[in-house]
Amino acid sequence: MINNKYVYKFFSQENCEGNAEMKKLLGGKGANLTQMTSLGLPIPPGFIISTSACLHFLENNEEYPEGLSEQIDKALAALEETNGKKLGGDNDPLLVSVRSGAAISMPGMMDTILNLGLNDISVEGLAKETNNERFAYDSYRRLIYMYGDVVMGLSKRHFEIELEKMKKEYGVESDTDIPTEGLKKLVEINKNLYKEKLGESFPQNPKEQLNKSIRAVFRSWNTKRAIDYRNHQGIPHDLGTAVNIQTMVYGNMGNDSATGVAFTRNPSNGDRTLYGEYLINAQGEDVVAGIRTPQPIEELTKIMPEVYNQLFEVSETLEKLYHDMQDMEFTIQQGKMYILQTRNGKRTGVAAGKIAYDLVIEGVISKEEAIMRIQPSDVDNCLFPSVNWPEINPNAPIQQIKHEMESSVIGSGLAAGAAAASGKAYFDADRAKDATDRGDDVILVRVETTPEDFHGMAASQGILTMKGGLTSHAAIVARQIGKACIVGSERGGIFIDIEKTELHGKGMIIREGEWITIDGTDGFVYKGKLPTTPASLPEGMTKILEWCDNIAKISVKANADKPDQFRKALDFGAEGIGLCRTEHMFFDNIPLVRDMILAKTEKERQEAVDKLEPLQQADFEGLFEVAEGKPVIIRLIDPPLHEFLPSIEELITEIYEERLEGKSEDMLKDKYELLEVVKSMHEQNPMLGLRGCRLGITLQMVTVMQSEAIFRAAAKVKKKGKDVMPEIMVPLIGFSKEFQHQKEIVDKVAKQVMEEEDIEFDYLVGTMIEVPRAALTAGEIAGGENGAQFFSFGTNDLHQMALGFSRDDTGSLIARYLELDIIADDPFVTIDQPGVGRLMKMCVDEGKQANPNLEIGICGEQGGELKSIDFCYRIGLDYVSCSPYRVPVARLAAAQATIKKENE
Repeated sequence: MINNKYVYKFFSQENCEGNAEMKKLLGGKGANLTQMTSLGLPIPPGFIISTSACLHFLENNEEYPEGLSEQIDKALAALEETNGKKLGGDNDPLLVSVRSGAAISMPGMMDTILNLGLNDISVEGLAKETNNERFAYDSYRRLIYMYGDVVMGLSKRHFEIELEKMKKEYGVESDTDIPTEGLKKLVEINKNLYKEKLGESFPQNPKEQLNKSIRAVFRSWNTKRAIDYRNHQGIPHDLGTAVNIQTMVYGNMGNDSATGVAFTRNPSNGDRTLYGEYLINAQGEDVVAGIRTPQPIEELTKIMPEVYNQLFEVSETLEKLYHDMQDMEFTIQQGKMYILQTRNGKRTGVAAGKIAYDLVIEGVISKEEAIMRIQPSDVDNCLFPSVNWPEINPNAPIQQIKHEMESSVIGSGLAAGAAAASGKAYFDADRAKDATDRGDDVILVRVETTPEDFHGMAASQGILTMKGGLTSHAAIVARQIGKACIVGSERGGIFIDIEKTELHGKGMIIREGEWITIDGTDGFVYKGKLPTTPASLPEGMTKILEWCDNIAKISVKANADKPDQFRKALDFGAEGIGLCRTEHMFFDNIPLVRDMILAKTEKERQEAVDKLEPLQQADFEGLFEVAEGKPVIIRLIDPPLHEFLPSIEELITEIYEERLEGKSEDMLKDKYELLEVVKSMHEQNPMLGLRGCRLGITLQMVTVMQSEAIFRAAAKVKKKGKDVMPEIMVPLIGFSKEFQHQKEIVDKVAKQVMEEEDIEFDYLVGTMIEVPRAALTAGEIAGGENGAQFFSFGTNDLHQMALGFSRDDTGSLIARYLELDIIADDPFVTIDQPGVGRLMKMCVDEGKQANPNLEIGICGEQGGELKSIDFCYRIGLDYVSCSPYRVPVARLAAAQATIKKENE
């Protein structure tokens, strides 16, 4: 005998089997229905089939668990007794709705069936009992098309076409104006359509309707849209959905009936006011489908003032109960209001900050609760421009507007920068920069970007690439400089032809100079110019982030190479620079860098280096001026020198084209010599070749030049009366003697500069932990007088070397691994805690044992990611560093990590 309980009733305040704490078992909707029923609120009675029944169904070849059918029959009989009606009875029939309801809200992702229990006989009984024949047949035609769509998989578009035909036949614009005669005809048309398309008649047995509807809702958990939504939102796939069977109440019984949605606060801006809309003489799907334009909720005060007052009172009750803004669905049947569900309402980032802040000020929640309620996406949405959907259609919900805009969608990709931007498509960085200089808004469109595209990227409003992932060059730079960015768009059907300067997608061709819009919030690319709204951190979010700073026990720095980037980072709350990439400065002076590389003698090379030094010094002065004493960690040059030279293929092509133009061998002498140098420097695996500290050891003058530029800049700013705190980071260390070699050079230059400038200042020398051997020998590298004074994890390269994955070449493999559940997360987005994370923990423990004053942070891309920051705090890091526009998110994550650990 199986004693598992699968069905839970919510019949009345006295007969209710659940509460708001049972969301995992009853789903969010069901748990809230039982809670509201127990409070005596106007809730139509019903019962819930638990998520455990759904999981059994999905895992056992779509078979009900033993005992479920009997429990459903028993609950249905009790519901019939409560209502004094029979499901689908001939006279005054009981009708029910069948709705999904997962533990975590997934609006619109799963299925609903209304008016279940109607058939050819019961529809007449309903018409007679209500004395409203039109209402009865309107409800029946709705059931046929919803059942056909949800349960049988017959597209509702077939039924919508017939509805449009009927409106034309009677010369009306709204379905509410179709007369009873027309609705009767529509019922017959829908039944015939059902039989024609499905090969069977619409079921007349109400219990058959119910059984198949329950099964359809269970199946809806695994529809593609539901799976995609869970993947996007990070919702587990093993929760299942509950099924809510609830007595129908009718908003389509005439002009004294209505259906609507209301929020206890404005979900767009967070204002404390009842916000929502309703439709007279309608059912719930009419509001969602946008068939008719709803009225704002305040209009209800004019036609049903008592109902409005009751709705307001209920909204106050529910917000006090749940301590959060609520999203309520309601129906008004012949002047009486019923609440069909409530849930914590979805809101914009601006509204999230204001609501959480206001609830603290009102004494409803604590500061810690407010911080834990804010999502990283809420902060992101405040920081970047977004598409201004209401400007496109002020009278429609955003999802409806997006649906209407589908014909303008060219394709999609990975959203790498949470911003939206419109601009003219340009397929070359130089031309993009030129167009910007002319005053045009530009989207840089590339197959993929390289460091030499930076000027075009910086000049553009946004970046679109065909290839690459979320940690590709385009993605990293875009986040750092605060640009809209979509990468890897070939996955979403986009092809970029650089030669023809064309972008292809969904049969459309965008040519250079034509407008496109990229929406970095969801990865869609649109033809044409869409309106956007500017970004700013609103007061509520600013206050919450200030609370975060007071609570967090791990600080936040920024990755910044330029004074304007650093200034923006400080505005966003950064406590210094955690990574300044000096090679980005080199890319601004490529001719001089190439002179250094191509020098034929040491004297020529030194001359080129000497010319670079004052330029580097000026760059560092700008950073120290902005820092005003905050730490500035400067990484010595890291990439291989070949990145500053043309590729072999590029040079061969240029030589070939110039020979075709008639140039002689003698005229091409310099290019042939450059080609030979490039060939001589070619490495099979340059990322593991002559780069980082290895370059500084073999070309010591580069380390000397960079150190001198840093220290002379520090001295100059110090002489102006401003504090400076330079910290020099040596990259790619694998052996302690590599670090000691470079530190000796840095210390010698520092001593020399301070003596020559007659000024003293503090400085630190540390290293980037990116080679696994460095993590394993951390005690050796940090120990002794010449040991490292700080560590910073370069998690991008550390993951590449530890996992054997190329960040730029394994995008499709990682996607496949995620699909097969071989890995839980993309390791170039979230730290691989069991593997690389273990290396990091060993490094922290051994490093701090060797040097208790050792400061340890992270400056890889994961430094701005929520789960990674939580992990970094748990293993004892002192700071995280991320791109300027991720600083507010990192401040939030740092506080959340602290709160979670203290609450364990």
